Amino acid sequence: MAYPNAVLASNEHVSTQCSEHDALIIIADDFSTLSNSPLQQAIAEQAAVDSRIFKQVTLLVIDNKRVIIAPTGPLTRDYDDVRRYFDVAKLAITEAKASGSVNPVIYIANKTNDSRYQYALEVAYLGACQALWQPLEAREFHGDAIEPITQIGLVDANPDTLNAVNAIAAGQYAARDLCGTEPERMAPPRFAQYCIDLFKDSSVAVDVIDDINAIDKDYPMLSTVARASYAVERHHPRVVKLEYVPQGEITRTLMFVGKGLVYDTGGADLKVGGYMAGMSRDKGGAASVAGFMKSVADFKPTGVKVVAYLAVVRNSIGSDCFVPDEIITSREGVRVRIGNTDAEGRLAMGDLLSEIKDLAKSQVNPTLFTVATLTGHAARAVGPYGAYVENGPARSAQVSRSIADCGDLWADGAEVSRSRREDYDFVKPRTLADDVLSSNNAASAVTARGHQFPMAFLAKVGGLDKHGNDSTQPLPYVHMDIAGSGVENGDWQHGKPTAASIASLFARYCL
Repeated sequence: MAYPNAVLASNEHVSTQCSEHDALIIIADDFSTLSNSPLQQAIAEQAAVDSRIFKQVTLLVIDNKRVIIAPTGPLTRDYDDVRRYFDVAKLAITEAKASGSVNPVIYIANKTNDSRYQYALEVAYLGACQALWQPLEAREFHGDAIEPITQIGLVDANPDTLNAVNAIAAGQYAARDLCGTEPERMAPPRFAQYCIDLFKDSSVAVDVIDDINAIDKDYPMLSTVARASYAVERHHPRVVKLEYVPQGEITRTLMFVGKGLVYDTGGADLKVGGYMAGMSRDKGGAASVAGFMKSVADFKPTGVKVVAYLAVVRNSIGSDCFVPDEIITSREGVRVRIGNTDAEGRLAMGDLLSEIKDLAKSQVNPTLFTVATLTGHAARAVGPYGAYVENGPARSAQVSRSIADCGDLWADGAEVSRSRREDYDFVKPRTLADDVLSSNNAASAVTARGHQFPMAFLAKVGGLDKHGNDSTQPLPYVHMDIAGSGVENGDWQHGKPTAASIASLFARYCL
């Protein structure tokens, strides 16, 4: 794994005479106040004959040096945010790479004191990394030369954040690999092996459960989802457990369950009409959790312990697939009536959430999360943002709000949703034969509160409904639905994975 490493560059690199870097990317909303007067004059002379300059990303050649002008557009309006830097950096680095650059430097000119842009340089670097990532299968076929840029200079970067932004980039790179790789190359056993290799000789311990009998016994809902895959050994499920324990005193424990559907056919409720394409990315939640753990492993934050369970499974179609109307008894002892087999992610995560909840009772200051590309409703409701649904204790502690606010500073936006009584009513049993309904039988995108009610289901099957504000041991829990933010432009088949939630979680808990 070779993400482009961020390195410190001084203001001296803002010059066409600098030989250390082969391309200078200048990002700004106003290019009239460059610190280098000869460079500013040379750019102005070219702008006099090329009206594209200052309006779009443009490659200039000045004194035999690549200079890439990257205008952000407006920054001062109420609805402008740091993604202006993220997005234009993607375009600029693509232009630099196409021109043959292998060692570019990024310079933010005309810096603003607006607090929204305090991490503009770091965010621009992360945008460049997003653009440069190539799929794992492509790298394995063509070789690493398809990612020729191995480092990016950041002019006047804060040395205190350089290690942090490199850690974020490393985690995002791993998450893109895990999410974006096709379903055979990243089938459950190979997903687990990637994690083993990723954390080899690191501060994160890895435990993989691969015994089918153990999975059947301990994780009956995950087993139900996996049942049709048992006929094909290479599709057998895995439970991947990751743990980071910091040196010194622990003041906070973060506990994650990630949805790792390496392929979601929809099961018996088969996805038809072309909607199955792209469902190899339904492992984006587990991918982001593993990526966050990689960032943690590289940065080694103090005070915070992190535990993650990944449900890595394939929802196959076949003679032994589970079907609607089945009743499954979960690890928590809750009888679950299946409403729709395409609502499989909440089943795969539910027993792991129950287990991690039991562990949370003995941890220091725990907060629990499920992270999943769960519902089309999240994408329909909030567009290209994560949707965070929290229980009472999390709401009281403003867990989601604090993460979302950090995300606004790191181009990793999210919207906060509330869990309400209608969500619990939605999943209540209809007969005495069962305790909870997994879902209705309509698409989530056309179901009222389609991304909120799954949190109620998860709370019930995970036993967290017994740990609200009215309990003797409240446990903050946030369900993070990244179905809308997990891939670029909502293009599940061809869009690059975004590694959604990693930057905001890292900024909130590790910086």
